[in-house]
Amino acid sequence: MTNEIESIPISKMMDEIGKAARVGAAQLALCSGAERNAALLAVAGVIRERSAGILAANQDDMQSATQRGLGAAMLDRLALDDARIEAMATGLEAIAELPDPVGRKIAAWERPNGLHIQRVTVPLGVIGIVYESRPNVTADAAGLCLKSGNAVILRGGSESLRSNKMIYQCLHDGLGQTSVDPAAVQMVQTTDRFAVGYMLSSMVDSIDVLIPRGGKGLVKRVQEEARVPVIGHLDGICHVYVHASADASMAIDVVVNSKMRRTGVCGAAETLLVDRLAASRILPQILSALIDAGCKIIGDENVRALSVQVHPAGEEDWSTEYLDAAISCRIVDDIDHAIEHIGRYGSGHTESIITEDADAAAQFLTRVDSAIVLHNASTQFADGGEFGMGAEIGIATGRIHARGPVGAEQLTTYKYVVRGSGQVRL
Repeated sequence: MTNEIESIPISKMMDEIGKAARVGAAQLALCSGAERNAALLAVAGVIRERSAGILAANQDDMQSATQRGLGAAMLDRLALDDARIEAMATGLEAIAELPDPVGRKIAAWERPNGLHIQRVTVPLGVIGIVYESRPNVTADAAGLCLKSGNAVILRGGSESLRSNKMIYQCLHDGLGQTSVDPAAVQMVQTTDRFAVGYMLSSMVDSIDVLIPRGGKGLVKRVQEEARVPVIGHLDGICHVYVHASADASMAIDVVVNSKMRRTGVCGAAETLLVDRLAASRILPQILSALIDAGCKIIGDENVRALSVQVHPAGEEDWSTEYLDAAISCRIVDDIDHAIEHIGRYGSGHTESIITEDADAAAQFLTRVDSAIVLHNASTQFADGGEFGMGAEIGIATGRIHARGPVGAEQLTTYKYVVRGSGQVRL
């Protein structure tokens, strides 16, 4: 199959994918919420049935990636096991259980002339998703798009091609058992980078919105080259601020979890800020816990004075997304200093404050301008599933259309439905 696909000129192949997605989107728009939910459940069932085949394909991807020298964080993102495959299936089922985001009446009012106006949610249309490493994105993204009535064109990374193709086949065959046209889910089955460029520049008639999910290079390229709107984020430079009133035990648990639960996700903490008044009381214990967990600490001179195992930090470290077992650490004068640091070096993704002071928490949650702000909780909760969205395509850090976890509801727009009784405008 791959050879046949590779033999077709990329531009022709992409045009055919775009046309098919448009047809799928038109048919999907006629499907009821119940039909879309049935399709999601059917796909979940097929994924479970074919878990062995998905795992075998993933093992081949992992072997190739290891031979290519991919880092530990990338390998972690790429790896599948029984639990992660089951999570894909249960994620689709969770999406099916969500309220229907399509056709929801956001507002309604009547004008003095008798016109009745409603603002009603509708799908975006055809969504192009360009992503790297994580094969589960294939199922999550397709599921969210189907739930929200959107067709989708998927383009995963070359490192996960075998896994993605197996999951895509599950999607295609699962939809084939239902009233939803399988054409609503398309996949770019070539590793040729020209296909991505073609999606960005030459498919404005086929793609309504692009969503990049991956490393800084990929996201930056999509944001710079795309000729259609983009929903995405460039960096996940997330902070945890340990306030002067923080509970020491809680601070240790939250900081270690924020950094080390999964180091390669965009919600992993990359910088630890500790209030000067709490430094001597709490920071040595936090540093020890992080080091015991295998984390490299890169700190300013005040942090280095507390432990000989801390590496010196440079200016670039405050704006570095490590996506690995490493964290930068700085002692700040107070909450104002912490918020100033986040404003200067942060990426607008996710920030957390650890404090027992309600006023300090309120200040932080109000003044920090990021997509997600937390009080006494790990930054690793920056996830659509944890927010009750079933799944997410990514965390949007922009201010237009969607912000924070992008779930099914965020993949809709709206239109105005106006009902009259013969009114004409004078």
